[in-house]
Amino acid sequence: MKIIILGAGQVGGTLAAQLANERSDITVVDTDPLILRNLQDHLDIKTVEGPASLPSTLKRAGAEDAELIIAVTNSDEINIVACQVAHTIFSCPTKIARIRDQDYLTYATALFQRDHIPIDVIIGPEQLVTNNIKQLIANPGALQVLDFAEGLVQLVAVKAVVGGPIVGHQLKEIRDHMPSVDTRVAAIFRDGRPLIPEGDTVIDDGDEVFFVANRKHIRTVMSELRKLEKSYHKVMIAGGGNIGGTLALALESQYDVKIIEQDYQRCRVLSELMKSSLVLHGSASDSQLLRNEGIDTTDVFCALTNNDESNIMMSILAKRMGAKKVITLITNPSYAELIGDEIDVAISPQQITISSLLAYIRKGDISRVHSLRRGAAESLEIIARGDSVSSKVVGRRLDAVKLPEGTTIGAIVRGKQVLMAHKHIVIESEDHVILFVTDKNHIGEIERLFSAGFGYFF
Repeated sequence: MKIIILGAGQVGGTLAAQLANERSDITVVDTDPLILRNLQDHLDIKTVEGPASLPSTLKRAGAEDAELIIAVTNSDEINIVACQVAHTIFSCPTKIARIRDQDYLTYATALFQRDHIPIDVIIGPEQLVTNNIKQLIANPGALQVLDFAEGLVQLVAVKAVVGGPIVGHQLKEIRDHMPSVDTRVAAIFRDGRPLIPEGDTVIDDGDEVFFVANRKHIRTVMSELRKLEKSYHKVMIAGGGNIGGTLALALESQYDVKIIEQDYQRCRVLSELMKSSLVLHGSASDSQLLRNEGIDTTDVFCALTNNDESNIMMSILAKRMGAKKVITLITNPSYAELIGDEIDVAISPQQITISSLLAYIRKGDISRVHSLRRGAAESLEIIARGDSVSSKVVGRRLDAVKLPEGTTIGAIVRGKQVLMAHKHIVIESEDHVILFVTDKNHIGEIERLFSAGFGYFF
């Protein structure tokens, strides 16, 4: 697939690195020659220097025969114009654009149509990050909560802690503890290394366990791995920008929300937007302010400013002053590697954005992709097509499907029915198969495995 990425920032550069490893034909466009040179020194890609919205730049990038344009520059307007130019002049079949301004997103249905502004897919990072944090707050103790099959199935990451009934025991014992609940452990990470779980695998204290279950059973399964935390009620948000403001609006009907924002004019805007959230003018690095506002009784502290260093320091301070859980927005991947125990969850807006993009880039019938462990692993939802003649998976028991090393099937969704991936289950056409992949070098092999042969027609 020939793909042009417009913008070589954190999202564009990371996406280029990920796709280059998958043998896609990638061209990156940016106005900064140093960033482009650095990308070309490390990746097998093409680069073009120039304004992304100009027809001449897109022509030099090969837009005439590109299958996909991904516009992720820092300017909504440039992304919009670039997609319009790619459609009108070069007839590019698929255009994806990152749009941040809420004004555009409010009118997205009317604006972004083929007869108006022809953008096929809109990526809104603020809403994606907000949804991610909402899931974490709704599931106390989880490190990651991801939806599949319209929310029927969830993949949850949780840190196993001594005191959880299954910790120190073999996985196969979990069925004895929960005879009425079906679940599947998709992967275990121990000391940063992946383990493919078997029935006799023993869960150790500190293991990061990824399990798949029907969403109504998530809390029950989590209780096997750690002592359940009480539901959260009080949320404090540091940073009232697009992400902080969007999150507060999404939470305030269910939680007691406080927002701390340094910019006075932004505080006034926020106070007019909010119905019940308390907007505070100040800095979340002010320990006296945190103390006065009850940080010691706060269930969740979210550091969501646009400065990584501030987010990290505020989070550590909040945790030491008594916040039960700390969620921190970190854009620099180097910082994410340094996070210690005082930060419970590090949120990467780049990885969340890239996850939403990958579902449109992957070949075959991949309907959802989630990037895991800062991009080291992935979970996929793939639709099985064909029949027992044209497909390598349809009509076969799961234990007869030859999966690449480091790949496990967690669940199958058949219509509204959720089936955990036990070996006797037979895959049927149109099943949604949830897979966990610890080695992304095998993604292409997985795509080929699930694609229907030439004997099958839609």
